[in-house]
Amino acid sequence: MNDHVRLGRRGLLGGLLGAGLAVGLGGLPAYATTTAGTAGAGAPPLASLPLDRVQLLESRFLANMRRTTAYLRVVDLDRLLHTFRLTVGLPSTAQPCGGWEAPNVQLRGHTTGHLLSGLALAAANTGDAELAAKGARLVAALAECQVAAAKTGSTPGYLSAFPETAFDDIEAGKNVWAPYYTIHKIMAGLLDQHVLLGNAQALTVLLGMVDWVDTRTSRLSREALQKVLHTEFGGMNEVLANLWFVTRDERHLELAARFDHDEIFGPLAERRNTLAGRHANTDIAKVVGAAAQWEATGEERYRTIATYFWDQVVQHHTYVIGGNSNAEFFGPPGQIVSQLGENTCENCNSYNMLKLTRQLFRNDPDRAAYMDYYEWTLLNQMLGEQDPDSAHGFVTYYTGLSNSASRQGKGGLVSDPGTYSSDYDNFSCDHGTALETQVKFADSVYFTRGDVLWVNLFVPSELDWREQGLRLRMQTDYPYDPTVRLTVDRGGDAEIRVRVPGWVERTGQPAKLRVNGRSVGVVCRPGAYVAVRRTWAAGDIVELSLPMATVWRPAPDNPAVHALTYGPLVLAGRYGDTPPATLPTIEPSSLTRVAGTADFTVLADGRRVRLSPFLDVHHEHYNVYWAVRPGRPAPKLVARYAFDDSAGLVDSTGRWADAALAGGASFVGRDGGGAVALDGQGGHVVLPAGLPTNLTELTVSVWTRLESVANSARVFDLGSNAQTYMFLTSRTGRGTARFAMKLGGMETEDFVDADRPLPTGVWTHVAVTVAPGVARLYLDGEQVGINEQMVMSPLLLGATQQNFLGRSQNVKHPWLHGAVGDFRLYGVALSAGDVAALHAGTFHRYE
Repeated sequence: MNDHVRLGRRGLLGGLLGAGLAVGLGGLPAYATTTAGTAGAGAPPLASLPLDRVQLLESRFLANMRRTTAYLRVVDLDRLLHTFRLTVGLPSTAQPCGGWEAPNVQLRGHTTGHLLSGLALAAANTGDAELAAKGARLVAALAECQVAAAKTGSTPGYLSAFPETAFDDIEAGKNVWAPYYTIHKIMAGLLDQHVLLGNAQALTVLLGMVDWVDTRTSRLSREALQKVLHTEFGGMNEVLANLWFVTRDERHLELAARFDHDEIFGPLAERRNTLAGRHANTDIAKVVGAAAQWEATGEERYRTIATYFWDQVVQHHTYVIGGNSNAEFFGPPGQIVSQLGENTCENCNSYNMLKLTRQLFRNDPDRAAYMDYYEWTLLNQMLGEQDPDSAHGFVTYYTGLSNSASRQGKGGLVSDPGTYSSDYDNFSCDHGTALETQVKFADSVYFTRGDVLWVNLFVPSELDWREQGLRLRMQTDYPYDPTVRLTVDRGGDAEIRVRVPGWVERTGQPAKLRVNGRSVGVVCRPGAYVAVRRTWAAGDIVELSLPMATVWRPAPDNPAVHALTYGPLVLAGRYGDTPPATLPTIEPSSLTRVAGTADFTVLADGRRVRLSPFLDVHHEHYNVYWAVRPGRPAPKLVARYAFDDSAGLVDSTGRWADAALAGGASFVGRDGGGAVALDGQGGHVVLPAGLPTNLTELTVSVWTRLESVANSARVFDLGSNAQTYMFLTSRTGRGTARFAMKLGGMETEDFVDADRPLPTGVWTHVAVTVAPGVARLYLDGEQVGINEQMVMSPLLLGATQQNFLGRSQNVKHPWLHGAVGDFRLYGVALSAGDVAALHAGTFHRYE
């Protein structure tokens, strides 16, 4: 957001937060301290100072920025303008780009928008005339293309690298790859060029595009426009709302509202989470727009949409590094371990989540959790998206978190997870967003309102707060070192508020704030801001000491799987060229710190593995989630459902909720007990969630009678999704029954094939035992299959959310036709003799 210019147009902002508690510290001037303020009614948003007032000092942040700035300097404008010019009939002899900017790719042109923004951000921060001039040349070339487009028959104001007919197609219901997405990037880049660098031509070109948007959308009914909005459109509502802060033209807010997508905004406004299965970055960008619309209009509905969405994504859809989504889509709430893959955490998602977070915090600074999340994601995902060995700041598309994930390889295809981008052959959306992310670190370190300064991020920097006559220098080796020091180089009257990160609470130790070596006499509450008000003099030092400790963080869907953090840093196991076959099992008591570093070592799967801050792990495989053996032994009989009558839906152990009949399933008799009839058309049994939780070994026992056999029909399927499961199928394409286990992110499944399919027309007892490294499959007490090289432990299944008899989690698979009875789950791998006794009905040891 370009709020420093926007607020300048509004005039000087006043209004202070709560005055706080007056404290006299003998020998020092009296000053006020607070732990948090309360925004007054109608308080204006916090403002960030112009980017040239915040200069980065030597740090990982500045190093990343230098690499991306080097790319901004050398990238050939003519190559990026090539398809723009050809589209409108202008000559171009430039070499075409590859990747998403190739001449035959419908998304071509989007990177040019990001480049406009990146050049503006870098030039505004550094004062670099070369970058500013390059941005001006790019704007002028686009202006020429816009004029030429109108002469070739396009609607006046149209500007893109592909013909306007793409919008005819999308309005006709054809499948087109996100034309408004590209339009948004170009418009946002032009707005940044105008707001940050004062480029008047950029505003002229942008207003022409706005007129074109108005013309294009005004002729559509609301119903027709809502159909258009099914195709990804970036943040069209965001750029139009932001433009209003410059023009104050109400038409721009009306245009922004045309991009309110009812399908996602409706449920969010009603505080309903319907995100599962939705394309994450498509919706995040829309909600960033809703936040801008809230600030522009004050409409409570937009606030609800933005804040509720943020809460749901951060609390229920976010991995430990701060990113979200798997293969670009949201999973069900709470699914983390069961949604691991090489394509988790698309970096564009976090780029937009940080934009949303920044906007929400500026309008609600009492909620420090916003900046806690911002810092966590910036450190653990966004800094690490860039290859530190790349002179041009190449980045990955995804930040994978499966056991096989890596960040390595150069110049990879857009579709290759974990490979870094290149100069001209990639141009994914993350290549584009990184042109902004890696040069705008200065924009959220400090915010102001009146004479109050918020210190949000601990980024080595110098601040020139001219309005208050105050100049500060922040020095720190954070996040590797716990001390943050603010030195006053030029004094003035002000209140300084410093964020105490929420992660401190998990360490069990207090943070401490000192001024000139003396305690300020106030508790530094984690997840809040501690404030000091005084007349500052040159040489004053504010020092914040943050206790850093290791913390094991359990995953929400599997209490046996943890991530390890050190202070604000997620730690990753380094695996070089050989990834683990699945999530390793770790020995927490073996954790040892490597002296003088933020690295550790730990025993995992019997070998000592080095752990480093995740942002520093590049050019190798890594792992951030670990299995931890439960401290208590599992019950011998975990659950039993007899199905002998309606009471048979009750778990006889009393630990679990009742099972439920679904889809037409009904009770039926069976010699020796009851059963449930399944019609092969939808009838199935729903078992309670979480059954295999905390099991290092197990036995599944069930009676089944098949009326017919269909490939992939499941006798049982316990898991969380089609990639995380433990199932038994009556027959595979190989003609035999199979038991299989898999965790999302594993390249292949563990399985045991029988030597035959399940029979039809007779009751058959089926049992599966799984112990460390070995699984056995039994039919009627006879072992019919074994795998002695099992990789996955049942421990990794966790609190399974979808547990069925007679149904697969994969909706494409057929239903079981027959009946099932007496389902049992044991927390031990029974012996062959015990399984034979189960079949004979004489095994009662654990009942």
